[in-house]
Amino acid sequence: MTLPKRAVLILLSLFGGAAALFALYVWFTLSWSYSEGERAGYLQKFSKKGWICKTWEGEILLSSMPGAIPERFAFSVRSPQIADELKAATGKRVVLTYAQHTGVPSSCFGETEYFVEKVTVTP
Repeated sequence: MTLPKRAVLILLSLFGGAAALFALYVWFTLSWSYSEGERAGYLQKFSKKGWICKTWEGEILLSSMPGAIPERFAFSVRSPQIADELKAATGKRVVLTYAQHTGVPSSCFGETEYFVEKVTVTP
């Protein structure tokens, strides 16, 4: 049994429309940020992770005052230049400027919703 030519065109246009909507959604979630800010702490961990999609993932320890239990802040990096800066800063105190992108549909863009845009190493 073969489908009529019109049915094939309708199915292809539905599939193409769904793919275009999904691509638009991904573009929107990666280009629009829910929040932006800075976090300062000691860069504890930074590595490239993933089975298929390798992404740069890191973690800094935030401590509000001496003796307090530090809070962890996990983040993702998309820029190779920022990844190189962070690799060189492992173990040092850093200030991270980040943008929060909620609703990113896959971990292929990053495992967290916090994407670092700038790194400053502080003394």
